[in-house]
Amino acid sequence: MATIHWWGTGRRKRSVARVRIKPGTGVITVNSRDMGDYFPRREHRELALAPLKATGTAERYDIIVTIKGGGVSGQAGALRLGIARALFKADGSLESVLKEHKLLTRDPRMVERKKYGLHKARRAHQYSKR
Repeated sequence: MATIHWWGTGRRKRSVARVRIKPGTGVITVNSRDMGDYFPRREHRELALAPLKATGTAERYDIIVTIKGGGVSGQAGALRLGIARALFKADGSLESVLKEHKLLTRDPRMVERKKYGLHKARRAHQYSKR
């Protein structure tokens, strides 16, 4: 008998999180490490686990995650969206709760690219009269 699991992909800034959930006891593994080891700050763990808290399904699923790119905050945001999408696939009745907490919406903000002739995206050279 094949194991039942659901996939969800989350993105935030430059981070991409591929999330697989399956029925279990609530074990969360991020890049082959424990969630507490990967995200040592409580704020990042709470952000990432917001979909489980909102739906009350923290102890019902085991979660295996692969995250690449970006920084810690972007990775936590990507994980949040990935978990929310996987939960929606696993149980469609959770859609209203996830939408109510705005957990199925991707944050579109990205870093603006650097333009030539400027120091940064918008920062120009300092003007010198003489």
